Amino acid sequence: MFGKILIANRGEIALRVQRACREMGIRTVAVHSEPDRDLMHVKLADESVCIGPAPSDQSYLHIPAVIAAAEVTDAEAIHPGFGFLSENADFAERVEKSGFVFIGPRPDTIRLMGDKIAAKAAMRKAGVPCVPGSDGVLPEDPSEIHRLAREIGYPVILKAAGGGGGRGMRVVHTEAHLMNAASLTAAEAGRAFGNPALYMEKFLETPRHIEFQVLCDGQGQCIHLGERDCSVQRRHQKVIEEAPAPGIRPEQREAMGNAVVRACIEMGYRGVGTIEFLYDPASETFYFIEMNTRVQVEHPVTELVTGIDIVKAQIQVAAGETLALRQEDVVFRGHAVECRINAEDPERFIPSPGLITAWHPPGGPGIRVDSHIYTGYRVPPFYDSMLGKIIAYGQDRQEAIMRMRSALREISLEGIQSNIPLQRRVLEDAGFSAGGVHIHYLEALLAP
Repeated sequence: MFGKILIANRGEIALRVQRACREMGIRTVAVHSEPDRDLMHVKLADESVCIGPAPSDQSYLHIPAVIAAAEVTDAEAIHPGFGFLSENADFAERVEKSGFVFIGPRPDTIRLMGDKIAAKAAMRKAGVPCVPGSDGVLPEDPSEIHRLAREIGYPVILKAAGGGGGRGMRVVHTEAHLMNAASLTAAEAGRAFGNPALYMEKFLETPRHIEFQVLCDGQGQCIHLGERDCSVQRRHQKVIEEAPAPGIRPEQREAMGNAVVRACIEMGYRGVGTIEFLYDPASETFYFIEMNTRVQVEHPVTELVTGIDIVKAQIQVAAGETLALRQEDVVFRGHAVECRINAEDPERFIPSPGLITAWHPPGGPGIRVDSHIYTGYRVPPFYDSMLGKIIAYGQDRQEAIMRMRSALREISLEGIQSNIPLQRRVLEDAGFSAGGVHIHYLEALLAP
């Protein structure tokens, strides 16, 4: 096992990784930008290194600075958390070439899954169903693009081949708008990802977003930890997640779980990962959309229903340990719901940085709070607005929802605005309470 790990991230995920390390007897190094010197995990780390000024490209995204911090502190491994460099294959490669262990998949795997077209091809080969669409990047010939769209059937969605995070996507309902939409989307993809290539898929009108958590040791052992429902989202950004997904039958879970495990074994996957699907309730069909090669924001709901510490397991397999768990060891108990708490206006969704003058987290049976904030902490304007997550666990979905409602009423956050009023509204909504909402549910709820 590692003696010292450098955590190449900030905020609540950095604190979450640090807690896992502490339980495992591993020393930690916190890297931070200049305005982040007062972060909770920086204060609690065994060592800390300032790696640059506030802009991410001069600190958290500056690969030489992160590598140098690992060198001067004699760290053995680097945990990237999520976001920032966590799915950057070049970073993973640089880490390994510099003599450190990257706590995540191998660079070639990250590269494969980062290319959405190559990822779909790999999943098809393994027998995982994919959304009907183009077999590769769109051709340059407009007539061929029109032919593909007619063959797939409108509406279609154009997606950046090298994209992710809800960017570089555009829905097209009619042939008349196709080429203009393709031009705009390619330009956006080029600016955001440095790759203007697009592919096309059938646009499913009201699917659910369901994802499967996998854990593999890269030595032939791989298991899945069930599914999560992440359909409550705004502009492709998840707001609420839960496990298990309402309405998914055990035999469906087993079939799709076996398919994703088979795909991961074929690619020699190492570490934790999430395979994401659009699910059509009418046909009970799953369609692969992408794989995230890192720990997810929503991993706590899976931890609560399985009793498995995903971050610890991630560190263990990165250290070369074989996976002791077998699929039959994974038992699903109860239900968990997670609400992301963001520093933003709950109606206009404008970020709300500033000084937290009072913070009282909720408590009680079944409540978990993953957050790095405290009274007196100043939320900087430079990074993602997420302050943390509230996770509620119950014996069933109804109990988990009731506990979350209570937690959201109990929580107190003063000095800045947050999306807590929005979370309360969703948790009280009859549509959400019934379960099985689709990915456009929240935007419809917010529509004037």
